[in-house]
Amino acid sequence: MILIAHRGNINGKIDDLENSPNYVDAAINLNYDVEIDLWVNKGLFYTGHDSPQYKINLNWLQERVQNLWIHCKNIEALEQLSTTTDAYNYFWHETDTVTLTSSGYIWAYPGKQPIKNSIAVLPEINNDEISYCRGICSDYIFRFRTNR
Repeated sequence: MILIAHRGNINGKIDDLENSPNYVDAAINLNYDVEIDLWVNKGLFYTGHDSPQYKINLNWLQERVQNLWIHCKNIEALEQLSTTTDAYNYFWHETDTVTLTSSGYIWAYPGKQPIKNSIAVLPEINNDEISYCRGICSDYIFRFRTNR
């Protein structure tokens, strides 16, 4: 089972820390993958949920490429990652039932489970059936590690 910390959250939402580089690194250091929100503005890279907040660079992304699930928050971010040769796992979605990541994973919107071999996003919101999932992205990912 792939365990993904939603914006770096492990045991509940901490809005002030979500997507911050140190918070993301803390989750990675605990052996979780992390879903981050990525923006590109005037050619510069940022993380942040509702707007570009934390300035990062491609080296930061490259060093964590094996652990990141990158939610492109604007078209510029999607365009930029689609032109790189690195193996970033990225996607774009809004309220679609599912989207495919660039690495071929089915990323399922909250409340749309069960979908075989998908990544269940925030299954705690709707008490989603996750037995068919390939992975889970949650603000409470620690609970899923200890319950398996």
